[in-house]
Amino acid sequence: MQKIKNNSLFIVSLVLAVAVIFSLASLAAAKNATSAANSINNQAGQVNAAEHRSTVANFVQSLLQIADREGGIGQQVRVIAQQQNQSATATIQAMEKVQERNKVKTFLVGTDYKNLGALRSEMVQTRNRLEQLNRLMENVQNEGDKTELQNQIQTLEQEQTRIESFIKVQEGKFSLFGWFVKLFNR
Repeated sequence: MQKIKNNSLFIVSLVLAVAVIFSLASLAAAKNATSAANSINNQAGQVNAAEHRSTVANFVQSLLQIADREGGIGQQVRVIAQQQNQSATATIQAMEKVQERNKVKTFLVGTDYKNLGALRSEMVQTRNRLEQLNRLMENVQNEGDKTELQNQIQTLEQEQTRIESFIKVQEGKFSLFGWFVKLFNR
């Protein structure tokens, strides 16, 4: 009887040890795969932050030039340009914080939902500014300025799309307990 108990205990211990070893091996493999994917995404994300900074700087400069030429709506365009410049700073900081998050932490609990929320908030504000610019464009007298304003609006809309894809990529990262964290973030 004692021999059967010892054999059963040995078999159970052996099964548990094998299960733990396979679990650790699969965790290590998943971590390596996630780490490789994250490094590729972070390189692309850093390019996105740098490109966003450049795009918004060009956008603001163009708006300020239009504001200087347009008398009636010049001040309103200037205010929108300044607001977008401030928004760009907040957007870039949030993107960089998401990208710089510890990989192990991201793997375990998911991405930085707080800063992704800040990015979404900035996107809503930018959408509102785009709507204001579209309304102001109706009052522009000079066709050249109108065309330039349309081009800048399209550029900023494309930038919005890129930020949206950045958010989706970050939210799509694999995590072990991300589903649990999302329950409390909603």
